[in-house]
Amino acid sequence: MTQDVKEIFGSASGSTGSTPPAALAAKVRTLAPSMTRSMQRVAETVAADPAGCAALTVTGLAELTGTSEATVVRTARILGYPGYRDLRLALAGLAAQQQSGRAPALTTDIAVDDPIADVVAKLAYDEQQTLADTAAGLDTAQLGAAVTALAGARRTDIYGVGASGLVAQDLTQKLLRIGLIAHAHSDPHLAVTNAVQLKAGDVAIAITHSGSTGDVIEPLRVAFEHGATTVAITGRPDGAVTQYADHILTTSTARESELRPAAMSSRTSQLLVVDCLFIGVAQRTYDQAAPALSASYEALAHRHRR
Repeated sequence: MTQDVKEIFGSASGSTGSTPPAALAAKVRTLAPSMTRSMQRVAETVAADPAGCAALTVTGLAELTGTSEATVVRTARILGYPGYRDLRLALAGLAAQQQSGRAPALTTDIAVDDPIADVVAKLAYDEQQTLADTAAGLDTAQLGAAVTALAGARRTDIYGVGASGLVAQDLTQKLLRIGLIAHAHSDPHLAVTNAVQLKAGDVAIAITHSGSTGDVIEPLRVAFEHGATTVAITGRPDGAVTQYADHILTTSTARESELRPAAMSSRTSQLLVVDCLFIGVAQRTYDQAAPALSASYEALAHRHRR
């Protein structure tokens, strides 16, 4: 072997703190696009055949994927495991889940001539998988820290464009309904000019699946430099937006296809994260949130009466 034994197989203490088996497939789907081609081969191979790969040594997996032992170890670490030993344990766990029927088979792409019933079934499966992947990969410590910041914020600015802009508006109206001050910005100029006014005690949230949307990154950078607490909701935890984020909330997405752009499934996962933030904040501010929600319901009740 060309690598240090401890580095390749991980510590003897086990996989405490590692990515759990249920999150492995989600991690591969989320991180593979940003990996090198050789690392993608390793990641896609272990996700496609966890049982077979769990039986392989680091050398065996390197040979199977046409890569090196070092590449296998680096891939394991990017996926959230201290070493290859920990990845093998997770693969064995994932294989057991699949054999017990808890992990569904991969869906197929929607074809242009699919019957509408098949379209419904495939979309429903993809949406469910996206939500499950996001939940499995969401860092609850980061989520809790973001909730704490939001609950105590003087003001919250939220940035998003396109489909992410719709999610920004959704979070904004939720926060407003529990009596918090929040603004959604889809115009990049207004976003930056408002970000200049933020300071310590304020929160800025950037929503971008790609992690590289300049119109979202710029106001987050300005908010960060002015002392606001910053949060990134993104599908790319290594994306440019994260360099200006105090807290990173990672989303998952289904594989993009001709009839299913990434914006469709990224919106689904972003909305889950937004709902988690909102419920967390409502819990922390219950004495204020509950009366505010009741007041908003009462204010709109007459619009629902016939």
